[in-house]
Amino acid sequence: MKLKVKTNINNYSIIIGKNLCSKIYKIILNERIYSQKFLLVYDSKVPAQMIKSIISRFNKDIIEKKKIVFNEKSKNLKTVSSIVKILEKNNFSRNDSLISVGGGICGDVCGFASSIFKRGLNFINVPTTLLSQVDSAIGGKTGINSLSGKNMIGSFYQPSLVISDINFLKSLPKREIICGYAEILKHSLIKDKIFFKFLKKNFIKILSHNHKILEKTIYKSCLIKKDIVEKDEKEKNIRKVLNLGHTFAHAYEATVGYNKGLNHGEAVLLGIMSAVEFSRKKNILKKNDFAQINDHLRKLNYDSLYKYLKVKDISKIIFYMKQDKKNKDNKINLILLKSIGKPILNKSFRENNIRSFLKTLLYR
Repeated sequence: MKLKVKTNINNYSIIIGKNLCSKIYKIILNERIYSQKFLLVYDSKVPAQMIKSIISRFNKDIIEKKKIVFNEKSKNLKTVSSIVKILEKNNFSRNDSLISVGGGICGDVCGFASSIFKRGLNFINVPTTLLSQVDSAIGGKTGINSLSGKNMIGSFYQPSLVISDINFLKSLPKREIICGYAEILKHSLIKDKIFFKFLKKNFIKILSHNHKILEKTIYKSCLIKKDIVEKDEKEKNIRKVLNLGHTFAHAYEATVGYNKGLNHGEAVLLGIMSAVEFSRKKNILKKNDFAQINDHLRKLNYDSLYKYLKVKDISKIIFYMKQDKKNKDNKINLILLKSIGKPILNKSFRENNIRSFLKTLLYR
C-alpha cells in the first residue's frame, strides 16, 4: 500500500507492507532518492537480523551505521551531536541520506539531526513500532527533550520517504502494540466514527498481529493523519486536533520521570481517556459517545495505568501541562471531543479547573 503526502516543505511517499526491508535500496531508487552516501542510525532494540537484511542491500562503500540506545533520557542534544559528528567526519552532502530504523524516539532524533545538518539532508524513516508507523513517522515533527519538558527543541522537517514494514511488529510484545493502538484510536476519535466502529470490531485481531487487518488499519490511520497534515503543516490550526489527550499524556510522562513503568503509548492512552472524561465532565461530549469510548478503553485495561500517578503529583502534573506549546497565556489549552469524529480546538481552562478534575480522577 502506498500513500503520497504533499506539503509545502516536501512531497514524499509512505509505503506500507510486508518484507519491505529486503528491497529497501530498490524502493529508495524507485522514489528517486539518488544519494551517494547513507548513514543508518538504528535503535539497539531492533532485531539484529533486520538490520543485517537492510545493510546487505547496500554496497558496503556507501553506507555507515550507528547503533544507539534510544529512550526518553537519550532524546537530547548529546545524541544529536553524536549523529552529526559522523555526518561531518564522512563529509555527507545535502543530497545524501540519513536512514532512521527504530521507534518514535529514534525517528524524532534522527529527523532533527537531518534538519540541522547543512540545513537539511534526505531523511528516510523506517519506523519499527506500531506507534511510530501510525503517528510520529508522518507529518514532519522532529524534536528532543529539554529540562522544561518533552520535545521542547525541534523543527518541522518532512522526511523524503517513510517505509513501514509490518514484519517489525512481529517482534513487539502486546504492550507495545497497545501503545500504537492508542494513536490509531485517537485518529478515529478525531476524524472518523466508521473507523472507530471498525476498531471496536477488529481490535483483538489487530493486537494479535492479523497482518491483513493490521495493514488496513495502519493505512487508514496514516490516511487520516496525512489529510490533516496537508491542511495544516505547521500546526497553526486544525493539526492541533492530533494532540487529543497529549497535554495530559506528556505531563503524566514527565511527572513520573519518563519511567519505564509508564511508556509513551500508555501515557497517550491514559491522556486520551483523561481528555474524554474531561469533555464529558464539562458537558461537551455526548453521553452515548462517552459510553462507547469508555467501554472500549476498559477492554484495553487503561484504568490500571493510574497506579503510576498519585494525588500528591497533581501540582507537578499541572506544572508540566502549563509548559505545553499550545498554551498562549496562563490558561491550559486542551483538545476535547464533542462527539466521535468531532473534536473541539482551543478550549482553555484555568488551573483550578484542571486541578479539581485531577483530584476526582486520581482519588478513585
